[in-house]
Amino acid sequence: MAANVNVIGQEGRAAVSSSSELDRRPAVDPHDEPSAEWGWHGTFPKGIRIAGWLSTLAVFSLLIGNHRGRVENVWVIAVGVAMALGLIWLQVRSRTSWRR
Repeated sequence: MAANVNVIGQEGRAAVSSSSELDRRPAVDPHDEPSAEWGWHGTFPKGIRIAGWLSTLAVFSLLIGNHRGRVENVWVIAVGVAMALGLIWLQVRSRTSWRR
């Protein structure tokens, strides 16, 4: 018998009382995602969208300033539009994911 398991002997049967048997296994495999062993494991879909739009606004706010050339404005606009398109694509994909 194992050393860390308490066995209560009964006639013909042995009842095992161990706290490890009562523990529940996590839905996520700890080998794939180690943080599943020590805490909550999930995402914040609304938080990601809010942070994305705030970051996009912050990128567009870089247009305000004392620019002499217009090359940096082109890059700022391109990055901001790419971020906005990515956020829109994320929103559309999350709405239609249940249909697949």
